[in-house]
Amino acid sequence: MREPKKRTVGLPGAISIGIGGMVGGGIFAVLGEAVSLAHGATIVAFLFAGMVALATSYSYAKFSVRYQNRGGTVVFIDNAFRHNLLSGSISFMLWLSYLVTISLYAVAFASYAQVLFNGNTTQWLRHILISLAILLPALINLLNASFVSRSETVIVMIKVALLGLIIVSGASFVDTERLSPANWGTSFSIIVAGMIIFVAYEGFELIANAAEEIKKPRSNLPRAFYSSILIVIVLYALIAVITVGTVPESQLLMAKDYALAVAARPALGQLGFTIVSVTALLATFSAINATIYGNARLGYIIAKKGELPKILREERRQIPDMGVIITLFLSLIIANTIDLTEIAIIGSASFLLIFFMVNISAWKLRKEIDANQWIIMMACLASGAALATLLTHTFSSNSGALLVFLSFMSASVLFEVFYGRLVRGHFFHRPYDSAQKGAS
Repeated sequence: MREPKKRTVGLPGAISIGIGGMVGGGIFAVLGEAVSLAHGATIVAFLFAGMVALATSYSYAKFSVRYQNRGGTVVFIDNAFRHNLLSGSISFMLWLSYLVTISLYAVAFASYAQVLFNGNTTQWLRHILISLAILLPALINLLNASFVSRSETVIVMIKVALLGLIIVSGASFVDTERLSPANWGTSFSIIVAGMIIFVAYEGFELIANAAEEIKKPRSNLPRAFYSSILIVIVLYALIAVITVGTVPESQLLMAKDYALAVAARPALGQLGFTIVSVTALLATFSAINATIYGNARLGYIIAKKGELPKILREERRQIPDMGVIITLFLSLIIANTIDLTEIAIIGSASFLLIFFMVNISAWKLRKEIDANQWIIMMACLASGAALATLLTHTFSSNSGALLVFLSFMSASVLFEVFYGRLVRGHFFHRPYDSAQKGAS
């Protein structure tokens, strides 16, 4: 068993990890999508998505206390299923899902950048901006990965401060009539809106990856999960109120890809629009930076356990170079070939599937992790129903996005089948070392 890590992160730091993971580029990217479906009930959509995240966080909290390992989600599912075809496929799906997240942030970066180019919306400029949004962070990761972790705390503070400024300055401009039930979408469309924007909540799982470093894990890990999600739910709900309540819906739909910048205009004018656009560039850029950093290391962890090719565990100066390069290459393809709506759907569906499997894993190990069976059952039903609702809507409204999502699932299963059989020679191997189990 390896030596325990020195615990250096207190409760405030753990909460910051969760908030930073959620308030990344997601809110800048998907706000317009929510408005286009939920209309005046956008706040309800964000609340609904937040409740699914909160229910799932119970499983994460219980697992994180029991298995304190930087592998996080991968470790939880692997311990539940003892690494079979299902758990191996989900591990690969998680790695792919972060590629989708990077692509989502890159497309959002390009959307906000274009409004600073005097509205120039030529396709070649858009693809250049999308590509630069991925290439530059990848280069930073290759040259100086420590810069990523050092800069994230400051950038998170800037993002939260900006959202707070929009809320405070715009509160007196809210027209409550725009939020009335008469202006809501249908019940089904509101739920679907919440599921499409679910990707804006997925980052709370990063707390699990830092579990080895968190002080007093038995008490601080659950508090960090629940507190960070509740804070972000309130933050997103207030942003939804300000956005829908201060800007005519027609304007929001015309500027769907950069709706948050438009929301700053009523109170702060063109200066506010520009400030939010610039901050959105910083936020999405930093989110790409951090996600490339995290995904390269996730690939490294999975590869060390034999579930991904050896090339992903090659490193130089403790930087998994090939992991960064492969992440860069695949993200460029996804971001430049799929539009924002489809990326948001694929990203949310992917994480809902993964979180559903984490909840199923928690149910399977509920006695071992000392979990309440009724709460776990509720989390399973909530995440499963949310995924089914999103896929049902996507089947009828955006078959292309559904096809890509199913392709991702198929690729994950086929990779595990062929890699497991041809390279490892089997599907099963020893589950992850659950060092630090039960630390207090």
